[in-house]
Amino acid sequence: MTETHGYEYDVVTRMTKRGLTLATAETSVGGLIGHLITNVPGASKVFIGGVTGYARRPKVEVMHADAETLRTHGAESEEAVRAMARGVREVMQTDVVIAESGYANPTPTADRPGGLYFIGILADGEDRVGRYVFPGDREATKAAAAQEALRLVLAYLDRLDREGVPPAAAKGHA
Repeated sequence: MTETHGYEYDVVTRMTKRGLTLATAETSVGGLIGHLITNVPGASKVFIGGVTGYARRPKVEVMHADAETLRTHGAESEEAVRAMARGVREVMQTDVVIAESGYANPTPTADRPGGLYFIGILADGEDRVGRYVFPGDREATKAAAAQEALRLVLAYLDRLDREGVPPAAAKGHA
C-alpha cells in the first residue's frame, strides 16, 4: 500500500533549503501540525517546537496571548490567532509561526458553523489570518485545518521564490 503524505514534506524540505525555522501555536487540532511535521525525516533542522493550548490558561500563560484580546474577541477568532502567533514567535524565536484556533465540532451552533477555524501565519513580511469552514467529523476538520496551516507556509515560501529572495536573505525579509 502506498502511503500519501500532505504538505509537511514540502514544508520541511523547502524550509531546510532556506535555513528557516518553524514553531506552531495550536489549539483545536491538539498538536496535529507538530505531529505531522515531526513525522518527516530531518524535521529537527526546521521545527523548533510547538505549543498546544486547548484551554484559555495556556493560551495566556504559555502562548502569551493577551487575556483581554481573548475576552473581547473570543479564543476562536482572528485576533486570538494573531496574538498566539506573536506570543509563540517571541518565545520560540523562530522565522515562521503557524497558528490555529477553531471549533472541531462539525455541528453548527446559533453563532458559528461547525468546522470553523481561524488559521494564520506570522513571518517577516507575512502576518495574516484567514477564516475557514471545513466539512466532516472532528477528525476530518482537524486534518483539513492542519493541512491548510502547512499550505500557508508553502504559499509564503512561494512568495519568497517569486520575489527572488535568496535563502540566506529570507531572514529579516520584509
